[in-house]
Amino acid sequence: MAEIRTVAIIGAGTMGRGIAHVAALGGYRTVLEDVLPAALRNAQDEIRGNLDKAVELKKVSASDATAALDRIEYAGSPEEAAREADLVIEAVPEEMESKIEIFTLLDKVCRPGTILASNTSSLSVTEIASVTYRPKKCVGMHFFNPVHKMKLLEIVRALETDEETISAAAEVGGRMGKEVVVIRESPGFITSRINAMIGNEAFYMLQEGIASAGDIDKALKLGLNHPMGPFELVDLVGLDTRLHILEYLHRTLGDKYRPAPLLVQYVKAGRLGRKSGRGVYEYPEKPVQAAQN
Repeated sequence: MAEIRTVAIIGAGTMGRGIAHVAALGGYRTVLEDVLPAALRNAQDEIRGNLDKAVELKKVSASDATAALDRIEYAGSPEEAAREADLVIEAVPEEMESKIEIFTLLDKVCRPGTILASNTSSLSVTEIASVTYRPKKCVGMHFFNPVHKMKLLEIVRALETDEETISAAAEVGGRMGKEVVVIRESPGFITSRINAMIGNEAFYMLQEGIASAGDIDKALKLGLNHPMGPFELVDLVGLDTRLHILEYLHRTLGDKYRPAPLLVQYVKAGRLGRKSGRGVYEYPEKPVQAAQN
């Protein structure tokens, strides 16, 4: 099995910076890339703040936090970040065109043995891998927001992914502190497929006036033991991101995933969740950048 020493993450949004956090804490030399200098500065501040909080809560030792910060480097282009990496994790927005563009570039600049992983939450890793000359070395690694707290990692086996790649991805996930499940590629994998249906049904219920958003959230938290209600979660993830996922599932799996008209209407109105200051709920505090999956 290929030894992973350096992990590069493409995209320093919410998911990318979270993956960099756990990669560095897992002992890997970590290179976080973004073309926007402000995104890298924000990522550096957030990672430091999250590690400081973990030390305060005695979940991480001060020495381990300092060592993790020392392992993180920052790059302003995918080429700079990925040239020496053994594993590259793409964490750009959930759009097939963007992911294909990144994988096409990475295939050219990375060493032949480098593993290319996508942090997609629903898209076809097989399709993304098809633009490369290394489909056996392409895999899905679906992390969850917030990455430094959520324990699950879905590893997605594309049509041609080989066992060595799956094993390497699973080992990396373990060192990052994740519990790993391995999935044969299917639209939406496990979690996105089920979660999208729950959230979409909640929008239909809200649209039909069955209950208020707050009461629907309360019912699922107290009655089904969900840690967050469906509307709290979609506001965190981003309504536009959820709509992209539903549109893909609708195309690939049929009418039961047709997006609720109220969700479509909210997105058209710019009500995207916490990142815009208003989604299903309103957020008077400073908007935050939403997850990219």
